[in-house]
Amino acid sequence: MTAASSDSSLRSWLGLTHVEGLGVRSAQKLVEQFGSPEAVYSASLLSLENCGVPRRVAEHLRAGAGSNEAERELAVAEKVGCRLLTFGSPDYPPLLKQIADPPLVLYVRGDAGLLSRHALAVVGTRRPTAYGSSVAHRLAADLAQRQLVIVSGLARGVDSASHRGALEAGGKTIAVLGSGVDVIYPRENKRLADQIVETGAIVSEFPLGTSPQPENFPIRNRIISGLSLGVLIIEAAEYSGSLITARLGSEQDREVYAVPGNITSAQSFGPNLLIKQGAKLVDNWMDVVEEFPPGIRAELLPVEQPSDEGRDSLPLFEPLRTSGLTADQKRVYDQLRADQALFIDSILEQAGLPQPKVLSALLELEMNGLVRQLPGKNFIRKL
Repeated sequence: MTAASSDSSLRSWLGLTHVEGLGVRSAQKLVEQFGSPEAVYSASLLSLENCGVPRRVAEHLRAGAGSNEAERELAVAEKVGCRLLTFGSPDYPPLLKQIADPPLVLYVRGDAGLLSRHALAVVGTRRPTAYGSSVAHRLAADLAQRQLVIVSGLARGVDSASHRGALEAGGKTIAVLGSGVDVIYPRENKRLADQIVETGAIVSEFPLGTSPQPENFPIRNRIISGLSLGVLIIEAAEYSGSLITARLGSEQDREVYAVPGNITSAQSFGPNLLIKQGAKLVDNWMDVVEEFPPGIRAELLPVEQPSDEGRDSLPLFEPLRTSGLTADQKRVYDQLRADQALFIDSILEQAGLPQPKVLSALLELEMNGLVRQLPGKNFIRKL
């Protein structure tokens, strides 16, 4: 395919997304019927109507509807450094092609090649407990270290913790947005989004400049699950978008995983329900990997390393090793919990040590990766 024909195809694919009254599935069927998006625009009114296209939509296509919008989009995409992947492109992620309604066009900032790598969706509530945030961060980091790409939605809470866990482990992560890739939501995640673009990717099917409307997020969830081998749920209330993602993953024949939670917590409703319904219970990264097909497991677990030895990451519910800590560090560490953050004043009171010793111990524990400081001088054990 020449550069000129490639550009023409890209404009035609993009144009179809802007034709009023033409949905993704209808456009996909038309391309299959006529052989290319250019041929759809060239088809006669009678041919289009014979394919079930309403006359009004057929007239729009004959008039070249969407072409002007496509030209503008391409110009803006070049300015913002955004790449467009069409359904007909060889770089379009193969797993996403398998879902019932794959997007015609994907807008990508960052490394588009990551969209075709082995990936896991990690999603959950926007209002996690300290336990939920820690679990999301830890599991994402452990899985990213095993070369799995972590896919999430850049939302507050579990999504953000998952992205950060992957980045801090030196791994790769993809954020799927419910807005244009040039419109970051929530705004406080702008810096996180910039970090993701540097080594990972930000993806959307929505045109550049699209604002984060509520109805967009359930739509984008099918892409989160569609890019992934499975969906891991960490804390989700009864009416949660994360449960929509889990359902979509199941419909797409993806594995569904869940981290169990406290039965008295509303945020545990979702994962606990999924486990009852047959989702795989997860308390460490191996629980995820062992469900993958043998070929994928072999890529993630080196042959010379037996899988039992691969459990070098402690299970989430096993106490962390504390050998090598000083007496003060051990005393401070023993006051902390993995499921509930403690304010500095509570730690001082319970440890019974002078403030300088407690602060010094907390700093050392944090540097050793045993403790994590949360906003507001709250501290929690790292799982």
